[in-house]
Parts: sequence; C-alpha cells; structure tokens
Amino acid sequence: MKALIKNLVGFALLGLLLVLAACGSNNNVSEGTSSKDENKKINVVTTIAQIGEPLSVIGGDRVNVESLMGPSVDPHLYNPTQSDISKLDEADVIFYSGLNLEANMVEIFNSIGDSNPVLALGDTVSEEDILRDENGAEDPHIWFDIDLWRNGLDGAVEVLKEYSPEDADYFEENKQKYFAELDKLKQDAEELAAIPESHRVLVTAHDAFGYFGRMHNLEVVGLQGLSTEDEIGVSDVNDTIKLIKEYQVPAIFVETSINQKSIQAVIEGASSDGVDVKLGGELYSDAMGEPGTKEGTYIGMYRHNINTIHDALSGGGK
Repeated sequence: MKALIKNLVGFALLGLLLVLAACGSNNNVSEGTSSKDENKKINVVTTIAQIGEPLSVIGGDRVNVESLMGPSVDPHLYNPTQSDISKLDEADVIFYSGLNLEANMVEIFNSIGDSNPVLALGDTVSEEDILRDENGAEDPHIWFDIDLWRNGLDGAVEVLKEYSPEDADYFEENKQKYFAELDKLKQDAEELAAIPESHRVLVTAHDAFGYFGRMHNLEVVGLQGLSTEDEIGVSDVNDTIKLIKEYQVPAIFVETSINQKSIQAVIEGASSDGVDVKLGGELYSDAMGEPGTKEGTYIGMYRHNINTIHDALSGGGK
C-alpha cells in the first residue's frame, strides 16, 4: 500500500511539473511588479491552519486562504491528494511550516518554488532557536513559541507584500493589529507560572510541546518522538509512569490529532502501580479546532491549551 501511494504521488508530481513547465512563464513575477489582477484576491494555499488562519486575518478581503490540512489531521503522516496538487497548482502564493513537518510534500514544494512564491515558515527561524531531539532531528512544532511564529508570519506577510505591492500598507496595518493580539496572548500565558514547581511536567502523546515548554518553563515528556511515525514501546510507557510517580504529576494529556491509546495505557499502568494520575484534558498540537470555533483560530487554540494545562496541573484535572 505504501508503494502504491508513493507511486500515485510520483505520477501526480510528474503531471504537476508538466503543467508548471507549460505555464511557468506566465506565473513568474517581474521584480517590482505584481501578477495580481486588479480587484482580484490573492489565492493563498497553506498546509496547516496555524498558518492559514492568521494570514486570513492579516490578509483580510485582499486574500483567499485555504489550508489543506483540517482539524484532527496529522501533518507528519499526510500524503497529498490529486485535489491538493490541483489547489497548489492554482495558488498564487504557498506557505508551509517546514522543518520536515510535511515530510511527504517537500519535493512538490521544491518544484513549485521554481515558478511561484513558496515559503517555509521554518526557514525564518535561526539555527540556534531550533530545538532538536537526541538524534539531531529538528523539532518542527515552532508555532508553540509565540515569538518564533510571529517571525514566521512576518516573513509570510513580506511575501504577500512583494506579490502585491499595492496592498502592502493594508497588510502591514492588519499585521500590527494581529501582533498586538499575540502580545496579549503572551500575557495570558503568564498564568502558567502559577503551576506549582513540583507539577511543572507536561506529559503528552508525542513530543510536540518542546517550544511551548521552553517558552513557559515546563518540562515536556512525549511518549512518541517528534514525529508520530515513531514507535511507542513498553519501555516508553514504563519510563513515563516512573516519571509521573517521581514528580507526582497530577494529570497527563491527549491530543486531538493523535490516537489516545498510549496515554490511556499510561493512566492504566500508573493505576496498577498505585499512582493516581488523571486525564487532564485534550490539547491541540499538530491541528487546530473546527473552523468557526475559538479553537479553530491560532490564538483561540493556544489559549485553550494554556487554560487546560493550567487547570489540570494546578490540581483541576478531570
């Protein structure tokens, strides 16, 4: 099955390259000019909603933004469909997270980037700010560091300005308003400092919260590694139970885009070992909530995580 999927993606990519070769000259933007027709919205395609939703706010009525990966979708495992290929081909500008988050789409982005504006927000992060695991693999979950994500969004807005100079002032004004909201979000996150020192351990299904932990002074433990492709062994579960017992962690968390079995196994194993650890709630990690809800926005998703973690680790787990 994996070979079949790989072949289908290969054929789709070949078709995309042929289309781009035929129309690439029409897509290229001359320096200092814009390919955007007057009064026509910029067609922006992103991979994850953590990029798409903020840009839809900043871009306002000058952009049409579509994210390929919706709620509960795991970007680590995502394979592009033929529909995705078509959307990317029709896009004016493309943004993705990078740092190997969308591992199965890198070749496509590299090919499209020869003719259309394409930006990986991870490319805006300096080397010294990127977290790595024990094997040196880069942690792609940079949206959990508000400052790093702000820089990434700033880079994306600069691409939009270059594509459509006549809208530059409009984008800049909206960006400043949105960044003021991010400043307020950082202030809201200060409530995490009230978590008792002995309870400042965040246990989740996979290692997606490293940047969150670094920013808010929490020790983070993920049963899986940086990617959900990593295997979870019995030793991982047992080691986590030992840590919970040592630090008397009151609650651990499931993620909306990850199977809950591993976390339930930890809770059951801890109970068998005489340790009472509760399910602290559900966190948004690789995917946001449903569009139209608070959790369907970057700020709302982040604030949900702040409140859920604070309440559970302060003793209010459920």
